[in-house]
Amino acid sequence: MNKVSHDKVIGIDVSRDWLDIHCLPDGQRLRLPNTEIGHNRLVDLARPVGALVCFEATGGQEWRLWSVLDGAGVMTRQLPPAQIKAFAASRGTRAKTDRIDAELIAWFMMFRPDAGRNLPHEKLRLLRGLVSKRGQIVETRKRLLAQIKAHGKLGSADMFETMDAELKDLLDRQIAELEARIEQTIISDDELATTADILRSVPGVGPVASTMLIAEMPELGQITGEQAAALTGLAPIAHDRWDGCRPPQTASQCAKVVVFNATQTERTAT
Repeated sequence: MNKVSHDKVIGIDVSRDWLDIHCLPDGQRLRLPNTEIGHNRLVDLARPVGALVCFEATGGQEWRLWSVLDGAGVMTRQLPPAQIKAFAASRGTRAKTDRIDAELIAWFMMFRPDAGRNLPHEKLRLLRGLVSKRGQIVETRKRLLAQIKAHGKLGSADMFETMDAELKDLLDRQIAELEARIEQTIISDDELATTADILRSVPGVGPVASTMLIAEMPELGQITGEQAAALTGLAPIAHDRWDGCRPPQTASQCAKVVVFNATQTERTAT
């Protein structure tokens, strides 16, 4: 990650409808709508003074704003919520409001100018969206199969057989379509294709696992092996328990599941 040093930082707490903003060092506060108008006003606020804009990862609420700011040439950083929470605890801050969160984000960026990540490039954002949608449909299919099994135990399978078969066929086709689009997105980008080939050379890592790792860990290729192991929960963290164990921790639950499943697949194969 590139280290930056900025005298002016704008911390934002992003919600579905609003952007709560705290500016440092002057302490200015304001609230803007999380709409195109609010995004443009934020660009006008940050760009003339060369401010660094930072916000937490919120599960997607920040992506439109992030794209607008990046396209306008405003430096941005997405920060891990766990680090902001730990920073708040270190300051003894127990109250939690949108305004307080925005201030905490700004001060955290002041103290840790090397933290967070930049906006992934467009192909990677597209890949992340496709992988996320595939995961949602796969989960829907799992629930459907569980319901079909339950109907069989209750003796009501015949009642829903045609409906369940049509729905399962639809989900299967949607998953196949998404997987084809995911593969096309990867092979159309040399950097993504190279990363995928390297990941797939690892025993137990196939097309699905490799694409999920690329989507969930855009830092791959820019971090060390030790850092990658920590992100996926494979590295023990110095947090000793009474029994002397150092349990692994992970920054990405999805990446941890992918790596665990790949490991189990390889162990079964051997």
